[in-house]
Amino acid sequence: MTSGFSDPPIRILVVDNSELVRAGLKTLLADRLDGREFTVVSEADTVAAAITAADRFEPDVVLVDVRLPDGSGFTACREILTRRPQTRVVVLTSFIDNQLIHEAMRSGVHGYLLKDIKIQNLRQALTEVAGGRHVFDPTASTQLLNLVRAGGPHPEADRVELLSPQERRVLALVAEGKTNKEIAAQMKLSDKTVKNYLSRAFEKLHITRRAQAAVIFAGHKSRSDRLPAA
Repeated sequence: MTSGFSDPPIRILVVDNSELVRAGLKTLLADRLDGREFTVVSEADTVAAAITAADRFEPDVVLVDVRLPDGSGFTACREILTRRPQTRVVVLTSFIDNQLIHEAMRSGVHGYLLKDIKIQNLRQALTEVAGGRHVFDPTASTQLLNLVRAGGPHPEADRVELLSPQERRVLALVAEGKTNKEIAAQMKLSDKTVKNYLSRAFEKLHITRRAQAAVIFAGHKSRSDRLPAA
């Protein structure tokens, strides 16, 4: 008989300065509510401990708060992604403002969620992030778009004009949260070709992360939508 849990568990590192929050997440994620298994491989309560735990336990997803005793959770995000680019990082916090959203984008996080999220939605978000997508709380997404629309120079968005039509199409699908495999299938291209398009687009935009590409494309599209018709 084939088990209903054929997919390997998603390995989670929980980073939060609250022991109660860490214990609660560990318990809630251990429940098999929807057929997908999660395992909390380690916990950390500081930036330094998070970086050490990520190196040692090699999680699929790091779930991190932005405020830690020895610094910002974004510092942990950047260092973990530098050491382990394949790791996915999701911010789970009670705080949200313009500065935090911008810092999250600069840090290359793959998700930004608020702690009032329902556990079923958190599990779904972690599954999607582990599968290569980006997931942001609606409030975070709205603030991000409002910031982009608010104006001010966006040199990165201007550089979108340097991309070829195919590179823009690929970037648009990245902004939708699609993986390389999904983009390849939709555009009828090989995975390698999609990867090449992305590499060239990233080089032209002077970026290194998909989350940055999604933000830049959103900024470019928002500005284009506001231009008067010819």
